[in-house]
Amino acid sequence: MSTSMNRRSFLSLSAAAATATLAACGGSGAGGAAADISEIDPASVKLPLAETATLTGLTSFPAGTESEPNNRTIFKRLEEATNVHIDWRTIQSDQWGDKIALEMSNAKTLPDFVFSAGFGDTDLLKYAKQGVIINVEEYIDAFMPNLSAVFEQAPEYRSMCEDIDGHIWALPWIEQLGYEKTAIQTIGNMPFINRAWLDYLKLDMPTTVDEFEQVLLAFKEHAADLKSQFGIDGDIIPMSCILNDGDQDPYILINGFGEGYGDPDRGKHIAVTDDGEVVCVAQSEGFRKGTEWLHKLYDEGLIDPEAFTQEWSTYVAKGKSGRYGVCFSWDVANIATLEGWEPIPALEADMVNITPQTSSFTSGFDRGRCVVTGAAANPALVCSWLDQMYDPFQSPQNNWGTYGEDDDFDIFVLGKNAEGEDMLQHAPLGDASPVEVREAESVGGPLAILDSYYDVYVTCPDDAQYRLDWIKDIYTPDMSFKYCYPNVFMTAEDTTQVSNLMSDIQKCINTAKSDWIMNGFNDSDWDKFQQDLEAYHLSEFIEIHQRYLTAYLDQA
Repeated sequence: MSTSMNRRSFLSLSAAAATATLAACGGSGAGGAAADISEIDPASVKLPLAETATLTGLTSFPAGTESEPNNRTIFKRLEEATNVHIDWRTIQSDQWGDKIALEMSNAKTLPDFVFSAGFGDTDLLKYAKQGVIINVEEYIDAFMPNLSAVFEQAPEYRSMCEDIDGHIWALPWIEQLGYEKTAIQTIGNMPFINRAWLDYLKLDMPTTVDEFEQVLLAFKEHAADLKSQFGIDGDIIPMSCILNDGDQDPYILINGFGEGYGDPDRGKHIAVTDDGEVVCVAQSEGFRKGTEWLHKLYDEGLIDPEAFTQEWSTYVAKGKSGRYGVCFSWDVANIATLEGWEPIPALEADMVNITPQTSSFTSGFDRGRCVVTGAAANPALVCSWLDQMYDPFQSPQNNWGTYGEDDDFDIFVLGKNAEGEDMLQHAPLGDASPVEVREAESVGGPLAILDSYYDVYVTCPDDAQYRLDWIKDIYTPDMSFKYCYPNVFMTAEDTTQVSNLMSDIQKCINTAKSDWIMNGFNDSDWDKFQQDLEAYHLSEFIEIHQRYLTAYLDQA
């Protein structure tokens, strides 16, 4: 579909009031007419502009950080370099989910672009159908050389951005750190153990589920000694987690049971066999046996009783107090300290295995990170400005932070690469939380960092490098399955159906996990659970995913 056709669709599909408002502000072109993209002079949007232009954007900011984007060093430099001023509206990150839908439905205040949208496929296709957002593939080809270079070097990312008709409705976020089984995203909920406690009690790193249980029992039985030795206030907690909460979920521990699937996709609860078959892990013998084992640990008082209800802040506060023997997260430094903690290798039960997370083989990717709206009077200029985010020297700053700040901490210092060219060098984090220091400086939004950029434009972050080393050295050798489910862009119909089905299926599985770890279950409970999953049309859910996987593998 051409750009002009897309913008006429906006007129026919949007509500009458929205159409009138957008046409009045120049968005869709009065009277349904819109200039063809070939008529746009590239020089008119080439940056820096001869005269200052103003665009409008919507973005988010983390609680407790600078709320005005133009006060951040990154955006100050971008305005100076491009002569484009952005008139921002902002939403606090923890309120984004509650407010963004309302923002997108208000045509009178719709900005030119949404910088940190983070839209899922359902959102993208819905807003595309309504004409609230426009397709940008022609703008990418004509006015976004930096993003085009990314797609040329790594064409799989362009394919992942395209819908079934070849349209691109959003600009992506790409963070490539490793690839396929060495990618940093293959494991999110990494298990960590308190090495200082192990050494004090003269215990070895556990390698089987039985050894792991004995270590937790030792932590419990020697709680008084541990509190005294390490000066801990509060009760010793052998193992803590947040069940059903992404990277804090403990189900990576059950990978060795039964078929070895574990629960690598805690949204859809699916995995892929070596025969290219999509399966629901909650129907597997390994899921049943692993859940029974976790109940045994809970029944022995080895799992934090607050694991089913605690908030992130509570989880971190207890970890920072030194009370955990085992915990789960993307990085233990966010929960406890890096020193004195080690990742736990894959535990042997019936087998030894680690199942990579869904879509992880292509590293970090967000298809719906940034959208250009139907209200944009000059989408070519919007895309030209957004393309600056894909400059190889700019993307790392947007993602992690910058240099030359006036505060006490810089994410980067400006150094030189082997060719003597400017390179962003990560400053040591020290005892600071990686999340907190980056939130203070970074701006997020659309960007791309490829593996080829490291040691040319930017150094690899220390916390990413040690995590990559852990995955490569500890976990990749035990990733025995060939596939993980890829990042596919389904049709609007299938996306809606999957979303509708997933709501009930996910709730059913997550509820069973919590209930059964606390209270246990029997054959009758298991059979009823399987019947419930079928009643929620699990077979249809799997069939839809299978169709897309089969098509993906046929094209590989």
